[in-house]
Amino acid sequence: MSIIPCIFDQDSYDTPQERRRDLLTRMFFNARLNCHLRIWVNFYGVGKNAKNGKLNRVQQIRFSENNVRILERCGAKIHLRGLENLSAEPGPFVLAGNHMSSVESLLLNSIITPRLEFTYVIKNNTFSVPFLRQAMMAMDAIGVDRANPKEDFKVVMSEGAARLSKGCSVLIFPEGGRHAQFLPERFNSIAVKLALKAGVKLIPFALKTDFIERGKLIADFGAINPKNEIYFEFGSPIEVVGNGRDAQQQVIEFIVQHTSRRSSR
Repeated sequence: MSIIPCIFDQDSYDTPQERRRDLLTRMFFNARLNCHLRIWVNFYGVGKNAKNGKLNRVQQIRFSENNVRILERCGAKIHLRGLENLSAEPGPFVLAGNHMSSVESLLLNSIITPRLEFTYVIKNNTFSVPFLRQAMMAMDAIGVDRANPKEDFKVVMSEGAARLSKGCSVLIFPEGGRHAQFLPERFNSIAVKLALKAGVKLIPFALKTDFIERGKLIADFGAINPKNEIYFEFGSPIEVVGNGRDAQQQVIEFIVQHTSRRSSR
């Protein structure tokens, strides 16, 4: 399957050794304001393009690639594995993995969108965030409240199946929020149930993204920690059969295996 031209056009990626922090980052001693201001300026461009109806797949990739460059210039080392699994089969897929920080929203479009058209399941209050609101609307994201699990389940099953029927993959973070540590008991089965209902396969992914730590006052304005390298790993598509329990266990085992290995480094 062909992919849209992008910086992540191979099956794996590692930030080049020679790519170091730029002068501005060194001058400000890895100050969070330096990094976040650059990201916010980029998000302004995302929102502006979305508002003008210009945020197509190619533009989603380009703006996300800007975030890649921003993070690397601020000292991030990015490692990607298993990208071939995103285009090994026609799809669409349900993608399910752990959720750690705001880095996911910055980078996932540069990683997944070249290979798959996809959208997110997000909190409804994300639609009230300037610039990000327009981007999520352009991607036809699915909003949930996380206050009423039964209602959220109905929304994801209905809206998710509708997106998948049109060939658009759906990405879900079943933990329901960002967590520094992955706990299997917190990982619900909504992604598996959606894949089962829609008759599509499930792609597990595991990540470690605490390069940007959770902010104490503002969650998205956390400290920058260059010692914490960024990892994303995608697994092979999983066929969901029966009651889906085997698939759920496979996803959990994939995340546990890869997050524990990365955390031990």
